Amino acid sequence: MKRAVYPGSFDPMTYGHLDIIRRAAETFDELTVSVLNNNAKNPLFSVEERVKILKEATKDLPNVNVDSFSGLLIDYAAEKNFHISVRGLRAITDFEYELQIAQTNSKLSKGKLDTIFLTARLEYAYLSSSSVKEIASFGGDISECVPDFVAKMIYQKYNQKFKGEPNEQQN
Repeated sequence: MKRAVYPGSFDPMTYGHLDIIRRAAETFDELTVSVLNNNAKNPLFSVEERVKILKEATKDLPNVNVDSFSGLLIDYAAEKNFHISVRGLRAITDFEYELQIAQTNSKLSKGKLDTIFLTARLEYAYLSSSSVKEIASFGGDISECVPDFVAKMIYQKYNQKFKGEPNEQQN
């Protein structure tokens, strides 16, 4: 059975993440999407909220599981018996960063963890969780970036009106 892990912050999950998840789910018999609990970052959503979002977004994919972890990916992968990590690439700058991480993980795991890169589809290449948060924080439209249920949660975090709601009629 071919198994892989797709680790990340997913804060928030975007259509770009979902595209990588769907494509990786077609490639592997089992894919675990795992949310990193990174104490160095100040996330918009808690780990529990991000896991819930991912479970909802992937509920139609029977071979996708959602989990979370803290610490090093190589330790988590060894514990769960993963030998392949999936990562998405949007641009050459992502590649430089991701290649260094992949090589470090391979070295630290003594070659037991390989990384497979999936390039972002052109329609998602501009997307980043950071830009989605910034747009939403100013009340901008993020409907083309994330599913509606995620957009609603993001706008609530920023005390902004959900752009998908119909305008209320004034009497």
